[in-house]
Order: sequence, then structure tokens, then C-alpha cells
Amino acid sequence: MTFDVARVRADFPILSREVNGHPLVYLDSANTSQKPAQVIKAMRLHNERHNGNVSRSVHTLGTEATSAYEDARGKVAAFVGATNPDEIVFTKNSTEAINLVAHSLGQHLALKPGDEIVISEMEHHSNIVPWQLLCERTGATLRWFGVTDEGRLAPDDTLINERTKIVSVVHMSNVLGTINDVSGIVARAHEVGALVMLDCSQSVPHLPVDVQTLGADFIAFTGHKMLGPTGIGVLWGRYGLLSVMPPFLAGGSMIETVTMNGTTYAPPPARFEAGTPPIAEAVGLGAAVDYLNALGMEAIHQHEQDITAYALKTLADVPGVRIFGPSTPEGRGGTLSFGVDGVHPHDVGQILDALGVEVRVGHHCAKPTCVRFGVPAMTRASFYLYTTTDEIDALARGLDQVRKVFG
Repeated sequence: MTFDVARVRADFPILSREVNGHPLVYLDSANTSQKPAQVIKAMRLHNERHNGNVSRSVHTLGTEATSAYEDARGKVAAFVGATNPDEIVFTKNSTEAINLVAHSLGQHLALKPGDEIVISEMEHHSNIVPWQLLCERTGATLRWFGVTDEGRLAPDDTLINERTKIVSVVHMSNVLGTINDVSGIVARAHEVGALVMLDCSQSVPHLPVDVQTLGADFIAFTGHKMLGPTGIGVLWGRYGLLSVMPPFLAGGSMIETVTMNGTTYAPPPARFEAGTPPIAEAVGLGAAVDYLNALGMEAIHQHEQDITAYALKTLADVPGVRIFGPSTPEGRGGTLSFGVDGVHPHDVGQILDALGVEVRVGHHCAKPTCVRFGVPAMTRASFYLYTTTDEIDALARGLDQVRKVFG
């Protein structure tokens, strides 16, 4: 069945607007995705009719809000193949989810000098800095996989060893678009008794992800990159691990009982959801999951593969454009970073914006990746289920304009 992108686009009100007198061409979905009317409506309806706090009230509104919140948890669990909804912890975003694991798991494992944590050179800052801080607190050593010229993880059979306690790598790069085959990393880590976390911020929204197949111990992703609202993210963790990890934040809702002499903690996921959670945002994320499921993640992924193949070919034909990362759509997602010879990415972005083409410029919160490829910044076009080949053509025309302006 052909993916009906025109029908999909009709669900997104923002895609009908203009920017600087031109039709909006939104190519920044790796930064944040746009929201369909179904998600917007679900959040509005909740706030208008069912607004109440969760897990605190016996009145009707509180009960309705609690039911909606937990229903969203169940939807998210099923979406990533979790067998137990209590393995889903709602956080503020992926960053908080990774920090939660770094803090709580690091404390549970009682890391010390001589222990090692392994990451990679293509990580987002949110999967670098928390581990650096953990190493500073404990004396553990941080090590990392390098990145090849083709934008893939460089093999290193010695990196994960008997000293390794935690491995945390990105499933799909937010800069290079690389989809990492993590099976070997997971297997090697478990062979030496290490635990594995995957940053799935870019993969869960774009392709089928099943935590049972991945085999990792934790994954993190975020609502606003998968058609949902900002302010809500997800940590999935194996229940046996979550149940022995200490709390990350303390306060209401995460307790079992409190006395002046001490506190006992609620079981997961409540243990890690201190205070009033993002209730309306969870409802919106649940609606986003419904929307994605209705289209089918396999169909979405195939559409993006087609768009990515078209974009790689189209941009390769633009003189002076250097594409970073894999040069074919195999093993990569719909995120395409590039440079224009002799032109700073900020200038590229400003000219494209004047033409209504929205891309991201900068180091994309992944400065070590930029350093690896010898550039201070990159321009990034990122695609999603609503991206069309006409929009890729608009990007190419914009880059021709960049070349004209800068000679």
C-alpha cells in the first residue's frame, strides 16, 4: 500500500502556514516534530473536561485523570514491546531519563576507581555529560567507541571488558543519521556482566523498536520527537533493575511511608515519578502513539527510507555540498547533516529560512561528532512521516541560492 503523505499532512495544521512569504518547508523533525490535530485535540479535551491530579484524589476528576495517565503508560509500553507497563517511567525528556539512570544505577552499582563506563563519540551531549559527572563522583573511567569516516561506530573488541560496568550508546545518531547495530555491543556487555542503556530518542519515533529484540537493560526516548508534546519523556528499564535502584528525585508520590526518622519508597514506576507528573502531556503522548500505530511504524520507516534516498541523491548533485554520515539509506535514518563549501552553517540556515525552509544549524548538542569530522558546526535537514520530495527539491533550490549569494 502506498504511503499517503498528502493525507498525513492534512492532519498537521502548522504545515499549511507560510514563513517569510513562502510555504513552510519543515525539515527539523530531529529537533522537534510537529503535532497532528489528534494530539492537540486530545490534550485540549483533557484540560477542558478531565483536569485533575493523579494518584491523590478519590473524586471523579482525579480518578479520570489517573485513568488517562495510566492508560498512556500502557500505550507507550505496548509501543516499545514492554511486557509490563510498570517498566515505563515518565520523565521530563530523554535527558532526564539518562540522568536518572546515571545517578540511580551508578549509586546502586557503587562504582569506584577501576570501574569503566563505555559510550561513543557520536553521542548527544545528554549521553555524555551525565556519565562524565558520574565518573567525577565515583572515580570510574569513561571510555568510548570512535566513529569511522563513513559515520559508523568504529569496531573495538577490547573496549568492553571485565572492568566495564555500564555501556550507554545511541541507537540512531541525531547528527549522522546512523542506525547502529547494537546487537554485538549488547551481547558483549552482558557477557562481561555490564548493563546497557540505549538512547533511542531518534529511533523510537521513526522505526519499529522492540525492547525485547534490542536486549538492552534501559532505553530512553522523548515525546516531542514522536508527534507528542514537550515536557514528557520515557525511561524503559527492566523491572528487576528498577526495583533495586534508589530514587532519583524525592518528594510526593514516590514514597511508601514517611516518618520523621526515615522513609520507605514506592515500587517502580512511582519511585521515580516524584511530584505532580506531566499529566496532560502523557495524554498527548498516548494520542501520538495511537496516531503512529494507525499508520504503522514499518510504513513510516519505509517512507522515510524513500525520502532519505531521494535527499541523498538530490544533495549529492548540488555542487559544494559535503554530506556527513552514511552515503546510502541502508543503516541510516532520515537525518542528513551537511556542509556547504566556504559558507558557515548559520549563513546557510538564514538564507534557507528566508525561503521558508526550516533546518537546524550548529553542533546539534553533539560537539564531539563535529570535531571528529573537522568542522565547528553542520547544517541538518531531518525528515519525518510528513516530509515530501517537493520539500527536498525546495531545500536543493535553497542551497543553489546560498551558492549564488556567496559566489
